[in-house]
Amino acid sequence: MIDYTGELNGEQYRVVTADAGPLLVIAGAGSGKTRALTYRTAWLIEQGVSPDRILLVTFTNKAARSMLTRVEGLVGDRAGMVWGGTFHHIGNRILRRHARLIGYDSNYSILDREDAQQLVASAVVESGITSRGERFPPSAVLMDMISLAANTDTSLETVVRKRYPGAFTFLTDILKVAFRYRIRKQELNVMDFDDLLVKWRDLLLEHGDVRAEYARKFEHILVDEYQDTNRIQAAILNLMASHHGNIMGVGDDS
Repeated sequence: MIDYTGELNGEQYRVVTADAGPLLVIAGAGSGKTRALTYRTAWLIEQGVSPDRILLVTFTNKAARSMLTRVEGLVGDRAGMVWGGTFHHIGNRILRRHARLIGYDSNYSILDREDAQQLVASAVVESGITSRGERFPPSAVLMDMISLAANTDTSLETVVRKRYPGAFTFLTDILKVAFRYRIRKQELNVMDFDDLLVKWRDLLLEHGDVRAEYARKFEHILVDEYQDTNRIQAAILNLMASHHGNIMGVGDDS
């Protein structure tokens, strides 16, 4: 058994041993937020929660590896059963299982930024936009527009009007490119990084049986750097925690 009172300060101990239910932990840099999260995971396992019913989420692969390594140091091999990783990693893992429900094969490929930008450039040509000169947004900017709309859960028209007003005169063609880009991704059985979040969210919203499966499976969801969640990620967390309601967010409000 871990000596929690000996290894944690009073505030950390209260977080680690808190009752079930939603929990928001706010503290500054260097205060031991991630330590509290990893010890919370160990505490849940020691209290009898099966490790494979715990979901640990963060924002970088390095942070995810560090958290899982820390948990392993506390509870041993049982840590290997914890579902842990970045939002994109977890989303990819779930989407692989249910790809056909969203019109994909399970062996889909994931586009990196450069490949996605090249596909957008192809979509411009395929949409017949060949004589706009230098004023029409280049593929890199078009990719930024499409990505921003996805991550803020905002229409592309709103993004262009508010963030790229100089390109608003080309809105019809920009929408054509975005539509063509989306179609080509599905035809080629590829997703970009934004799709891993958007399609995960849509899968949970549109398929109640899938949502119920994961909401019941994960008794506890713990999220590091919670202040960095965007609207899509926040929606995903709420859907994944919709049955048990045991979600712990750890973040820095500054």
